Amino acid sequence: MLTELYSTPGLLEAPLVEADGGVAFSNVTGGGVFRFRDGTTESVVASRRGIGGLAAHADGGLIMTGRDLAYTGPAGQRTVLTVEGATGLNDITTGPDGSLYVGVLRHRPQQGETAGPSEVLRIDPTGTVSEAANGIAWPNGLGFSPDDTTLYVSEYARARVLAIRDGETRVFATAPRGECDGLAVDAEGGVWVALGSGGAIARFGPDGALDTLLEIPDGGFVSSLAFDDTTLYITTIGRLLRTTTKISGLPLPASTIPAGSPLRW
Repeated sequence: MLTELYSTPGLLEAPLVEADGGVAFSNVTGGGVFRFRDGTTESVVASRRGIGGLAAHADGGLIMTGRDLAYTGPAGQRTVLTVEGATGLNDITTGPDGSLYVGVLRHRPQQGETAGPSEVLRIDPTGTVSEAANGIAWPNGLGFSPDDTTLYVSEYARARVLAIRDGETRVFATAPRGECDGLAVDAEGGVWVALGSGGAIARFGPDGALDTLLEIPDGGFVSSLAFDDTTLYITTIGRLLRTTTKISGLPLPASTIPAGSPLRW
């Protein structure tokens, strides 16, 4: 059963379950970051548009994407990373050591530009920036396998999920319809993917085979999802939804990357 928690004009994205049980999320087109907790929604960051990814930082703040990578928290807001030639930064996830992985945009989706090859960057806890993968047409949702050896990346423009392990990239799964947008991994190694214009969530088993298709009634565009144990939060155009599953999702570690002097790539 799906429950609507919040509705507003705009494309909601980047759900992130926080340590206190609240859920942070962004409004890509309307701007801002919001937090739903105990039945109420509050503004966390005003105005900032294009936020496709949020991650918790170990100091209690948030890392967010947009035109650059930025931190917001008790010490205020500041830039963490700028990428030369990028039109923006999209979705993010954290690795087991606190590293941050971020997909780079090199086209302007809102202006109808065709997605060309781009990359996923890794920022380690020392602040070193490196390339985790390249040649990806519009990198989107990111997540790690339960054993932390495989990075899954939604390749939005080709409607498929890639699996990256030991420097090798292979096609893991293909969307049954729509596109591959936000992504989350469960404790059994299943990969859950928001299908964008497909109006549903797909679960692919550890072998990449389609296992489950969760229809989102009146879902429109389904952008992303996040687990809190067996609770699943889903963002769509205009709505934050909640449902339950039989399988627990993998918790995400907080990022420990430097949030002080801005990095460049």
